[in-house]
Amino acid sequence: MDNEWFVRRTYRWSDWTLEELADLKRRAGTTVSLVIPAKNEAATVGGIVARVRAALVEEVPLVDELVVMDSDSTDDTGALARAAGARVHRVVDVRPDLGHYQGKGEAMWKSYFVTSGDVVAFMDADLVEWDTHFVSGLLGPLLTEPGVGLVKAFYDRVLDQAGSGAGTNEGGRVTELVARPTIALRWPELAGVVQPLSGEWAVRRELLRDLPVPTGYGVELAVLVDTYLRRGADAIAQVDMGRRAHRHQSLRGLGMMATELLAVADRRVGLGQGRESVQVRQFGTGGRTMTRTVGVAERGPAGRVAPAPQWRQGEVADSC
Repeated sequence: MDNEWFVRRTYRWSDWTLEELADLKRRAGTTVSLVIPAKNEAATVGGIVARVRAALVEEVPLVDELVVMDSDSTDDTGALARAAGARVHRVVDVRPDLGHYQGKGEAMWKSYFVTSGDVVAFMDADLVEWDTHFVSGLLGPLLTEPGVGLVKAFYDRVLDQAGSGAGTNEGGRVTELVARPTIALRWPELAGVVQPLSGEWAVRRELLRDLPVPTGYGVELAVLVDTYLRRGADAIAQVDMGRRAHRHQSLRGLGMMATELLAVADRRVGLGQGRESVQVRQFGTGGRTMTRTVGVAERGPAGRVAPAPQWRQGEVADSC
């Protein structure tokens, strides 16, 4: 991506007021589904749902469906999200005929079967410094630019070191050490995407329908690369959201995420096809060995999945 693309396809959330977005949405007849994948996020998910519902469902009608996809939580994530006003689906209960994988991408893929919006927006459930423009800001390019199919958020990340609240325009550790170098080597046309792994993004339903989806953490990179490969750079836009803070992973946890990203990249250049898991060996003090299994399976495009018996698109099979 050159500077011309960056100027043409980079926006700021404040470029549109909520009222302008609502009017654009109404005139286009567009419907919007917001999906929040969550696993053991009882500390934050209720507040996120409540704020989004108040601002973007009740005050200004921008979100038509507010859905939490509960990924095998063992805490009160589902109950708190429901009490705050979301429709909650346990991922394992959505299209059980298709089986079940662990992971964020699985929740996102299965959300296709329980939503109906023309635009599907996603946001993380572990945010601790954010505002509802993280959702509304994503809609601007999709409501004003017919050629845009995918919109990514970017933001200054809030560092939690010593509670300083300082901001940085750098991506996370996996972004800087894995995602950005991989993009530079394999898809340099995507180098202008500020935060390729951001958890806040929105996509047209007809595009999401045709994309393969990794079941785990690699979903954000896969959707970005596949949109580019299918529709070109101009189908992608990005929006500056200001500041964002969320919980941080351990270094070993980041190693698992990095493995998933590399698997996504390998598949898109013809390597590692059909592999569903890999073993990663890590080491503790004194050379103590820890071996972890990392899932790298991918779901095929949701639009190619046959309907299940007695199942309709958007119908709740079991929302408890």
